[in-house]
Amino acid sequence: MPATHTRLRADQRPLYAQASEALRNLVQRGDYVPGARLPSEVELSQRLGISRPTLREALQLLEEEGAIVRRHGVGTFVAAQPPVIEAGLEILESIDRIAERRGLSTRMGEARVEERLAAARELDGLGLKVETPVTVVTRVIIADRQGASGAGERVAHLTDVVPQKYLRSSDLGENFHGSVLDLLLTRGWPVLSHSRTGLAAEAAATDLARALHVQRGAPLLRLDAQLFAQDGSVVDYSISHFAPGHFRFHVVRRIG
Repeated sequence: MPATHTRLRADQRPLYAQASEALRNLVQRGDYVPGARLPSEVELSQRLGISRPTLREALQLLEEEGAIVRRHGVGTFVAAQPPVIEAGLEILESIDRIAERRGLSTRMGEARVEERLAAARELDGLGLKVETPVTVVTRVIIADRQGASGAGERVAHLTDVVPQKYLRSSDLGENFHGSVLDLLLTRGWPVLSHSRTGLAAEAAATDLARALHVQRGAPLLRLDAQLFAQDGSVVDYSISHFAPGHFRFHVVRRIG
């Protein structure tokens, strides 16, 4: 590694956040490759021009993101690069389809299917006013590179709430691998039209942190979506949480 110094820019963020970004950039440009051992705290703090306590905060943040791995008594290492799923939000398609194009494979982890009456917030998401029986499908999605034999990475936690007139638990047969959207598209009924999606950042609550194997409070990307049929009714209200470091979404915006 070249013995150069990396100066942190003066901005409004805490110094440890700037330091974690600087370290992340060093990894991305190839100064430290996956599996490589990072220099000592003394060397890193000198390179970044920060105190060792600030460096430890930066390393803690990177560890929570899964970017580095600390081995007690051995050192700190750059983690293997996780599978990353990148897609535009203009086209409605499942995680499975997007991952396949990126050379990744997906499978369903823990899953729960329940048939019950919709809760108040679910009725709101479905655009309904009266009590409605729904099928709720909750599951974890695991991704890995095609052909890999490891355990894979938990990349998303998905919940779909579908009125039972469109989906029953008995419709989820052996061929169901996690995508309610693909199931509905393959069946061809009802005829789907479009989706309205909202995006937000959310700190991982205890149950989500446990499901996705991340730290409690880790930043998650949340997508709330309403899937519409051609007649304007909402077929599916979904809540998706994406683990940090595994997804890059973008939107193409045209000049108005």
